[in-house]
Formats: sequence, C-alpha cells, structure tokens
Amino acid sequence: MHGETFYTVLTRAVRDITEHGFDSQGRLETWLQSLQRLAEKTLTPQWKMEEQLRNAFSTIYRRLIDRGEIAKYHPGVSRFTIQKIAPRLRSELDRRIMASASLIKMNRQASIQKTLQRFAGWASSIPAGGSDATDKGETKDEIRKALAQLPFEERRVLIDQGHKFTASLSEIIAKDSGALAMVWHSHWRQAGYNYREDHKERDGKVFVLKGNWALEAGLMKIGPDGYYEDVDGVGQAVFCRCFGTWLHSLRELPDDLLTEKGRSELSRVRAKAG
Repeated sequence: MHGETFYTVLTRAVRDITEHGFDSQGRLETWLQSLQRLAEKTLTPQWKMEEQLRNAFSTIYRRLIDRGEIAKYHPGVSRFTIQKIAPRLRSELDRRIMASASLIKMNRQASIQKTLQRFAGWASSIPAGGSDATDKGETKDEIRKALAQLPFEERRVLIDQGHKFTASLSEIIAKDSGALAMVWHSHWRQAGYNYREDHKERDGKVFVLKGNWALEAGLMKIGPDGYYEDVDGVGQAVFCRCFGTWLHSLRELPDDLLTEKGRSELSRVRAKAG
C-alpha cells in the first residue's frame, strides 16, 4: 500500500498473527516478505550511505594530509616526505571507503535478518486460532529492536572506521619514512571511554618497529616493551581509540633503546651540528 512504513506493516502483521495464530506457513511467509521489503525501504539507500562515507573519509584525509595535521603523530617527518607518500595514502582512502561500505552493508543485512527471525520465532509460537495473551506493543518493540538500533550502530561504525583510517594513514607514513619506534597513547583517562585493560597498560610504552635501519646498523636495540608488530596495532581492535606518536631518529629514542654504538653516533652527530 502507498505510504506504508515498516512499523505500520509490523502492526498489521502482529495483529493478524495474534488473531489467527500460526495456522499456515503461507501466512507467515507473506508477512516476512512484506516486512523485509519495508525494512529495506526504510533504510538510507546504499548509494547515499556510500556518498556519506566518501564525504566523511575525504574530510579526514583533507584535514590530516592536505592540511598537514597528521604531522603531530610524526614530529620528525617533513611535509615534503608526506606529500611524496600521498599516492599510497590516497589508495588507502579508496580502500577504506570500500571496506566500510561493505561492513555497513553486512550489518544491515544482519539486522534485517535478525528482525525477521524474531518475527518468525514469535509468530510460530502462537497457536492456530490465535491468542489473547499477546502484549502487542511489547512484541513489536522486541521484534524491531535490531532495526531501530541500526542508525546508532551505523554511526558507531563510521566513527570507528574513521579511527582505523587515521591509524592506517599514520602507519603507512611511519613505515615509508623509516620510523624506528612508536609511543603508545591510550584514552583510558577519558570519562566514559570503554578502554581495554591491556591497552591502558601500554600507555606511554615504546614499541620498536622490526627491521628498521637503526636496528640493522646496530645503533638501537629492542626495549622491554618489544616489537610493535607483535601486538594488535593502535585502532585495530573494535572501537579502539588509541593512537601512536612515531619516532624517526636516534635523538628521539629513549636512552635504554640505544646501543653503545648508537650513543656514540648520536654524540658525533650532535658535536658536528654544534
């Protein structure tokens, strides 16, 4: 019918099943098909969602790369170096948009299926001939719960994917510019943030990047916190908001990461500069 919404169809479906009960598979299938069609129609069109994703990630990209704000995570890297890496960063933008669109699409399909499963589970429990015991309002609220929460969940996914995008851009710059180590930063002090205990414990720790030039040259060593590659990276876990600042030169490293050879080289460079 023209102007029908998911909720109005759900209201009619619950009323019909309450009155007649599960008297035939055909009755149930008819309502499931109508509910699925209206559920899909209710959601923001996929093309519009992808447009919103592209706008959101492009805004992050312009802020971090075009305007250079990502430098706060890479104090030892020049703007020129970052611009040289720009083609790889732009590819990451496109990749992240596609991955996020796919994730949101899967979440939508799962929410619709969960809604249909709840309706089918309830409807098939009503005996033929109907029931006077059904609380129609409570039943409708329970059935539509997953679909009603979907806009909130999609916003959470978008925010989380934004953090992951920021982290991946930063990691590309770190590895392409020869970073030596990373200082982990957790938001565990932020009120209301559901931090992971092991991430809180990493706050302020310095993780070494495997195979970096200073390790290969014997100028630095693995510290007590180990390799970055041996832990889940910043932003990788679901809803993780941790971030890293990357160390690119010997003078940025803590003393306990330098070898005697490294200390000598650093002294030589300082003396030459002074």
